[in-house]
Amino acid sequence: MPPSFVLQNKEKLEKLKSQADQFCQRLGKYRMPFAWTAIHLMNIVSSAGSLERDSTEVEISTGERKGSWSERRNSSIVGRRSLERTTSGDDACNLTSFRPATLTVTNFFKQEGDRLSDEDLYKFLADMRRPSSVLRRLRPITAQLKIDISPAPENPHYCLTPELLQVKLYPDSRVRPTREILEFPARDVYVPNTTYRNLLYIYPQSLNFANRQGSARNITVKVQFMYGEDPSNAMPVIFGKSSCSEFSKEAYTAVVYHNRSPDFHEEIKVKLPATLTDHHHLLFTFYHVSCQQKQNTPLETPVGYTWIPMLQNGRLKTGQFCLPVSLEKPPQAYSVLSPEVPLPGMKWVDNHKGVFNVEVVAVSSIHTQDPYLDKFFALVNALDEHMFPVRIGDMRIMENNLENELKSSISALNSSQLEPVVRFLHLLLDKLILLVVRPPVIAGQIVNLGQASFEAMASIINRLHKNLEGNHDQHGRNSLLASYIYYVFRLPNTYPNSPSPGPGGLGGSVHYATMARSAVRPASLNLNRSRSLSNSNPDISGTPTSPDDEVRSIIGSKAMDRSCNRMSSHTETSSFLQTLTGRLPTKKLFHEELALQWVVCSGSVRESALQQAWFFFELMVKSMVHHLYFNDKLGAPRKTRFPERFMDDIAALVSTIANDIVSRFQKDTEMVERLNTSLAFFLNDLLSVMDRGFVFSLIKTCYKQVSSKLYSLPNPSILVSLRLDFLRIICSHEHYVTLNLPCSLLTPPASPSPSVSSATSQSSGFSTNVQDQKIANMFELSVPFRQQHYLAGLVLTELAVILDPEAEGLFGLHKKVINMVHNLLSSHDSDPRYSDPPTKARVAMLYLPLIGIIMETVPQLYDFTETHNQRGRPICIATDDYESESGSMISQTVAMAIAGTSVPQLTRPGSFLLTSTSGRQHTTFSAESSRSLLICLLWVLKNADETVLQKWFTDLSVLQLNRLLDLLYLCVSCFEYKGKKVFERMNSLTFKKSKDMRAKLEEAILGSIGARQEMVRRSRGQLGTYTIPSPSERSPSGSAFGSQENLRWRKDMTHWRQNTEKLDKSRAEIEHEALIDGNLATEANLIILDTLEIVVQTVSVTESKESILGGVLKVLLHSMACNQSAVYLQHCFATQRALVSKFPELLFEEETEQCADLCLRLLRHCSSSISTIRSHASASLYLLMRQNFEIGNNFARVKMQVTMSLSSLVGTSQNFNEEFLRRSLKTILTYAEEDLELRETTFPDQVQDLVFNLHMILSDTVKMKEHQEDPEMLIDLMYRIAKGYQTSPDLRLTWLQNMAGKHSERSNHAEAAQCLVHSAALVAEYLSMLEDRKYLPVGCVTFQNISSNVLEESAVSDDVVSPDEEGICSGKYFTESGLVGLLEQAAASFSMAGMYEAVNEVYKVLIPIHEANRDAKKLSTIHGKLQEAFGKIVHQSTGWERMFGTYFRVGFYGTKFGDLDEQEFVYKEPAITKLAEISHRLEGFYGERFGEDVVEVIKDSNPVDKCKLDPNKAYIQITYVEPYFDTYEMKDRITYFDKNYNLRRFMYCTPFTLDGRAHGDLHEQFKRKTILTTSHAFPYIKTRVNVTHKEEIILTPIEVAIEDMQKKTQELAFATHQDPADPKMLQMVLQGSVGTTVNQGPLEVAQVFLSEIPSDPKLFRHHNKLRLCFKDFTKRCEDALRKNKSLIGPDQKEYQRELERNYHRLKEALQPLINRKIPQLYKAVLPVTCHRDSFSRMSLRKMDL
Repeated sequence: MPPSFVLQNKEKLEKLKSQADQFCQRLGKYRMPFAWTAIHLMNIVSSAGSLERDSTEVEISTGERKGSWSERRNSSIVGRRSLERTTSGDDACNLTSFRPATLTVTNFFKQEGDRLSDEDLYKFLADMRRPSSVLRRLRPITAQLKIDISPAPENPHYCLTPELLQVKLYPDSRVRPTREILEFPARDVYVPNTTYRNLLYIYPQSLNFANRQGSARNITVKVQFMYGEDPSNAMPVIFGKSSCSEFSKEAYTAVVYHNRSPDFHEEIKVKLPATLTDHHHLLFTFYHVSCQQKQNTPLETPVGYTWIPMLQNGRLKTGQFCLPVSLEKPPQAYSVLSPEVPLPGMKWVDNHKGVFNVEVVAVSSIHTQDPYLDKFFALVNALDEHMFPVRIGDMRIMENNLENELKSSISALNSSQLEPVVRFLHLLLDKLILLVVRPPVIAGQIVNLGQASFEAMASIINRLHKNLEGNHDQHGRNSLLASYIYYVFRLPNTYPNSPSPGPGGLGGSVHYATMARSAVRPASLNLNRSRSLSNSNPDISGTPTSPDDEVRSIIGSKAMDRSCNRMSSHTETSSFLQTLTGRLPTKKLFHEELALQWVVCSGSVRESALQQAWFFFELMVKSMVHHLYFNDKLGAPRKTRFPERFMDDIAALVSTIANDIVSRFQKDTEMVERLNTSLAFFLNDLLSVMDRGFVFSLIKTCYKQVSSKLYSLPNPSILVSLRLDFLRIICSHEHYVTLNLPCSLLTPPASPSPSVSSATSQSSGFSTNVQDQKIANMFELSVPFRQQHYLAGLVLTELAVILDPEAEGLFGLHKKVINMVHNLLSSHDSDPRYSDPPTKARVAMLYLPLIGIIMETVPQLYDFTETHNQRGRPICIATDDYESESGSMISQTVAMAIAGTSVPQLTRPGSFLLTSTSGRQHTTFSAESSRSLLICLLWVLKNADETVLQKWFTDLSVLQLNRLLDLLYLCVSCFEYKGKKVFERMNSLTFKKSKDMRAKLEEAILGSIGARQEMVRRSRGQLGTYTIPSPSERSPSGSAFGSQENLRWRKDMTHWRQNTEKLDKSRAEIEHEALIDGNLATEANLIILDTLEIVVQTVSVTESKESILGGVLKVLLHSMACNQSAVYLQHCFATQRALVSKFPELLFEEETEQCADLCLRLLRHCSSSISTIRSHASASLYLLMRQNFEIGNNFARVKMQVTMSLSSLVGTSQNFNEEFLRRSLKTILTYAEEDLELRETTFPDQVQDLVFNLHMILSDTVKMKEHQEDPEMLIDLMYRIAKGYQTSPDLRLTWLQNMAGKHSERSNHAEAAQCLVHSAALVAEYLSMLEDRKYLPVGCVTFQNISSNVLEESAVSDDVVSPDEEGICSGKYFTESGLVGLLEQAAASFSMAGMYEAVNEVYKVLIPIHEANRDAKKLSTIHGKLQEAFGKIVHQSTGWERMFGTYFRVGFYGTKFGDLDEQEFVYKEPAITKLAEISHRLEGFYGERFGEDVVEVIKDSNPVDKCKLDPNKAYIQITYVEPYFDTYEMKDRITYFDKNYNLRRFMYCTPFTLDGRAHGDLHEQFKRKTILTTSHAFPYIKTRVNVTHKEEIILTPIEVAIEDMQKKTQELAFATHQDPADPKMLQMVLQGSVGTTVNQGPLEVAQVFLSEIPSDPKLFRHHNKLRLCFKDFTKRCEDALRKNKSLIGPDQKEYQRELERNYHRLKEALQPLINRKIPQLYKAVLPVTCHRDSFSRMSLRKMDL
């Protein structure tokens, strides 16, 4: 207000102020509805979530009414967790992205007093959704309200519960608190009560005083909670508003001014007392409020009373009420009755009709609000308290009737609502268990309720299971039930013995403390801090996501508490043990009763129990453990812990359940899967508490039942899969190793299971010595082995059975069974109890038969060698010993899908079966399974006792040892380090094979990083998790671990894996994976090396050592060839040196090929960038030479091999570093010079020689490196190197093969074929010297037909070495089979080049060799291929279908080119290469090398004058050339192939005129034909060949004209006689011949050259020849026109006439010119004789000229 206004109206303002003060004092405690508004929360949440700011300001003004409103009534949803729980049905809103927001509300509407009901408000809300014409009727009020909204933190500080209790932590009570509001969920929430809550909410809704006499207009209702009838008995239990006191005794509703039928919208919240009596009630008092202060009118006038009693027949009274209102105060003792009862002498409003509507809602953990539950609890309580009769509802139950009522109430529990059943679940189950254990005494009789209770439990548990699907863990266990067993369940007799409330001993009833009314929390929850007693409970509080909970629980449970074993860990809860001063005598033991009831039950009850067997099993186990613990029996011997009767029940139970599994696995797959798992976990738990021998007999029972069924099944895989799961779970027992008696000897044990008590089992020493028993028993699944190591025997038998190639239909289980063994070994490895080596060796003894089993599977293992080594696996066994295996049964796609890689399955080099009885082919394991299997093998080899292994190796046959070596060879390939790039590549693939926990454990297994760090890292969640699919996604073969390995598997694995795994790994993760991979590779190879050492030690004393040492060497060399770490290589070289010095003759006499291989490997490592590797490799190489020298004062062999190896390294390796190699060579030289023993011999000189040679090769390498990008130059260099080795056939062969390889890379198949032919010719030369066999080729001469170039391979010069010399021609190619191999390769390359005629020539050389060897199979193959080749020639008769190449002359000019300067070459380019293409390629290539401005292409084909060129530039001249043949040659070159093979002469034409121009008029146009001859015929072993000779022919203008006319005439003839006819082509040629407008056409030619007779007699012949050409030409034109006429349609008649007219014109013009003969040519030279012999005349004329 403006100050002037204040001054003027000062008095009025003062008056107003005092009035306001008065009203506030008088009416301050009443309220009245004033205005309302509505906020659309969904909009706020979504807009605040989408705006990316820290806090969002949202304006809501009158204009903004378009929000989409939801008409459904939704209870207030508050709190983050609850919101997310209730959203699924309503507009789902996502609070995760919600940010704090500030709401400013500016539109409010005046509240009309008569429109307060909910229906009115809903109408308003509905109106707000529409464009607001309706809202104009509302009166807006200007106001502003600001609200801050922010998401609640998970655990807010300073928090008060709905009961206003402080939630710890609450450090400072002065801080402003946060209040948690109780949620009323829209749908039922199934959570058991765990905290005390007892609240009542009262909602007065409406009052109708329209028919009440007297003034009652401004009405308010006072609500009080009374414990008696006196007005002072109001209890202070009504929660106050904020900034008032916490509790008050009364609450008032708002007043609606002058309204006799007001609506109310208050919520009054009351804290109910824990114990209610019949006198507790709600009292409602109605007042009229006088607004104006009048004489003797009180402020409040009571105008009515009504009430609601809180208890009715012992049950809380809630719900909707419509109450009558009394006009007078209610009489005495009214609280027991309800106001509906017409009390005598009372006045009621409106004739005792209901006029007051009110709703009462209770949220209570004490009142069940369910009649069935209430009845059950009341009856049980009556038994407890021994209070009879019991009132339930309107019934009174006497003691003699109690039994029937109790039974019916137990069976009626099924009818109760699910929500209260879940809320009171813990109590309900506790009471049922109590009734089983303590049968009540009713009227002096003990009543057995065991069966009824068991049935009720079974049905309740099944109900929960069916209705709460989303609540299951991965084993299908309901989490509510699991947590009940884990945290809540305790044996009833273990409660603290508190005195019971009822009168002592009446009726002989047993008294026990009850928790039925316990206020805060059940005593049984004390257990929740101790760990579970069943390790089949991995982690109930969260959902476990680990792939294999047994691995996790084994590792987890051990890591958590090593200090004491599982049983004794319960001593932590000693606090409540002290209260157990005296124990009550137990009537029955729960586990015994449970087992009994389960065995005897039948029908639907049994079915229910089977469905949820896990629950009863776990309950039973916990009960057994509690019984032992609370009776101090844990120390007792296991055999005496439980009575016989109970053990019989368990045995019967297990047997019937096993029978169920076997008989029902096809019908109820999913149920049986669960049952099978539960049974296994149960037996696993029993191993911890019962006599182990007894449990083993139970396992045996199960096994027997499965086995007997298996024989009769056509497809056993599902049942075997179930048995695998069963075994896997049992073997996950923490004392699995001890259970297998690893220390005892293989003699029948004294007792079936020497009992080792849990306390000592960990330390039970691994002390007994292994006596020398029959070693074989330890390595085979022999009877003693299986008796002694029972569980390990079962595991390995399972493995052997499933991996057996003869096993029908078990292929899908390979992965599963292998993973089982793999997991077991992983867990042993990471178990600190077995960390010291002697103990580990004991554990490994349990798995010795694994080696034999895996050796049996060699042919089925995935072949890792194929990916990087074309030769496949080594074959150590003679060919007859194994069957050849044409291809595996598994299709390529499946193999690839299983492996998850794109490596195609090549065919195997052969299988390794020892027997060749069956002709079956084997399915191959997937790469993943094979890898796991090999890891297991390595683990056993690493940890087993060396002496034991050695003894066993001694017993093995040569064949079996070679088998083992094959396995090791495979291991080397399998664990080769792939490098980070591979991981990055794998990472970029969208589908990644799951790297589940097992793969992560590999690193732990092989000990490269301690298991502990592994666990720590895993627990931090750095490694990708692996999720187990829900049962619906499982394959039928059993649980998720072993889903069928088939193509479908990959598809359905992806849809659940992709959303759980981050697809892209971070850099650090890739680095980490690479690190693990590297460590694994090193460790694996070191184990292999150790095993090889043991093999060598074993064999060195036997006779059969040769064949086996060869195998050892193969594995060793193979490992050198793979990527290896420096650590491994040092050891590997040491082993290799030892092997060579121990058995030198092995390398230099028997395994000569291995010697070559070894040289190659050593050289490769000599060029390593790591100095330690270089020094080791140099030492090895030097010792190799020395060894060789000592044998025969000469080391020609090693010299040769090293030189060859270096050549092939240089020729093939891309990343070869010659600098490092030079250093290594220097080291070797130093060794030789310093070697005192051999200083006097020729050895140092020979070494020097060799090193010098190697240096030469290296300098060539340097050059080759320079020309890496220039294919022609590179091949030239290789060609030159090969030429340099003319005298050393082995090396020349190496280089020819290097060249062939390079050509094949560039798809120059013809050239590659030539290289191979040359190689074959070279081999043939030397073979013919070595062995004189008729059928072998005589030398290169035999190959002449294939290529005329081959003769350069002939060994005729004087300096050729004789092939008998040591080390010469010792390579594998210098043999008959080598020659055959080369020729076959050559034929294949020719075939790829399309040169089928040459294929025939190659086979002509091959056929005699095969004929001599009577090799019909090879011959049939060859003839098949020949038929194919000739077939292709026939189909491609014209020759255009195969284009052999295009040729260009290329000249290089300029000093920049170095060696190439002024050199001319003919280049062979791929077919249909345009001049522009090669020009662009060469210009680009040399431009890059010398600079683009330096290189210039000379555009014409004229001879180049060097003087005119710029010396600083590089010039290239490129001309298209065609093959040139003399006339006599054309007789032999008939086919297209003939004209494109063996080409040595090429021609190109250059037009010129005498004055220097290229083109001029017809009479001055000359032409130069240049004929080039090359040094070798094309195709050759290179694609460019030097020009050696050049000749030129110059044609005069008239000769040029003759050539042109001949060409035209030929074209006409070709077009006319073409078959089938081609009218278009014909018309084109005709148009060019007779068309009038043709410039320089035939007519002009005739006019220029034929119009006059030349003056020079030398030209007479040409003139005449041209004239005859024209004659021929006109004749051909006529033929062509005739042919055209027969081809054209009616539409072209006019065109034909035009052509004919033109032709006649041409003919007329030519007529005089053609007919004019040169008389001189036709006059008689001699007088005419009588006989005119044309022949002699011709010859005379010739002489005349």
